[in-house]
Amino acid sequence: MRKVNIGTVQMSCVADKAANLAKAVEQIRVAASKGAQLICLQEIFSTLYFCDVEDYDNFKLAESIPGPSTDVLAALAGELGVVIVASLFEKRTQGIYHNTTAVIDADGSYLGKYRKMHIPDDPGYYEKFYFTPGDLGYRVFKTKFATIGVLICWDQWYPEAARITALMGAEVLFYPTAIGWANSQDDPTNTEQYNAWQTIQRSHAVANGIPVVAVNRVGEEAEMAFWGGSFISNPFGSLLYKASHDAEETVVTEVDLGQSDYYRTHWPFLRDRRVDSYAPVTKRFIDE
Repeated sequence: MRKVNIGTVQMSCVADKAANLAKAVEQIRVAASKGAQLICLQEIFSTLYFCDVEDYDNFKLAESIPGPSTDVLAALAGELGVVIVASLFEKRTQGIYHNTTAVIDADGSYLGKYRKMHIPDDPGYYEKFYFTPGDLGYRVFKTKFATIGVLICWDQWYPEAARITALMGAEVLFYPTAIGWANSQDDPTNTEQYNAWQTIQRSHAVANGIPVVAVNRVGEEAEMAFWGGSFISNPFGSLLYKASHDAEETVVTEVDLGQSDYYRTHWPFLRDRRVDSYAPVTKRFIDE
């Protein structure tokens, strides 16, 4: 058995970036005090979810990566001996911005970043206005405690992204997320949406035989109630942890990475893949 302790920080945010960063630092310390080794923050943890509107002033929230926030987190990671997965609004250069997650190893070293590949554009989620699609491809990071894959929010609906990242050697998939319910929706719609969100990610765990970690935010922002519900699934989709829908929670969950070998052996989906037959998946649609 090869066990790791994964810390998940589900929190609400305010308009003050410094306050959000300070809260995240505090909660990373809490997670570390509980034995966490790998700690994941939610999508764009240092700001409100500004993509609910198209506003040029919001570009001022972006920063370089590495940059001010990663410098703070790198010092913290080195002090506490923990890996930190931190999602931020990246300013790459004038006029080019990304939704990006930085990975910092337990010695405080910056391992690199993943830029969100799938960019949504829906009411309340105007991300195409802000974010250039990622151009680094899918990535894995060899940290002190595990080789991890990082995908971001909208990426979580795409099995191709999870599969490729798993095939690259990820032992755990992390999904920093910001998703919520419109205040105008009814409870049955809310329930259906959350269940679909959780189910698709648990299916990635099953299909690839690796644990999945999803970390969402909570709180009311504009016309949106972010639904929390962060969770960790084992390699066969069983829930190891599920957060509430409305409370801030910093929780540490033990995950046995050794289970992947068991599930991949008994349910050999990777063995039986017909890679010679998958070329059509690269097409937008197959017209007869």
